[in-house]
Amino acid sequence: MTETASTSADDRAAVVTVRPEAEVLTRQRLPYFVGICAATAGARGLAMHLVVIPPGAASEPHLHRGYETAIYILEGRVETRYGRRLEHRVVNVAGDFVYIPADLPHQAVNLSATEPARALVARNDAADREHVDPWQAPV
Repeated sequence: MTETASTSADDRAAVVTVRPEAEVLTRQRLPYFVGICAATAGARGLAMHLVVIPPGAASEPHLHRGYETAIYILEGRVETRYGRRLEHRVVNVAGDFVYIPADLPHQAVNLSATEPARALVARNDAADREHVDPWQAPV
């Protein structure tokens, strides 16, 4: 649900509240709760969502074409594999901020077999979902 509030009839800008009513499955094959983006709030240069990585699950390897991503881990332990062959690894926990440069192939893996991992994801592309490309690591 999206709500808009403006301070006067003359204002062109408005504060927008988004309350996601249901999760959606992303191109990365993870459940998302779509928050702020072009489609929900009229954002022009950013997107912010909540991602849930189910126990033991992993995103499909992918890259974000032309935009950066910042992540704040709310719950869980997540391993991010990255690089041309997904050969590099970093493990992040609740409270960590994570930066992923534009066009860097990566994959997120929930290291828990019993608990979901949750994170806030912010990107500098308001239509970010349209610019996610699958990645096939070279053999």
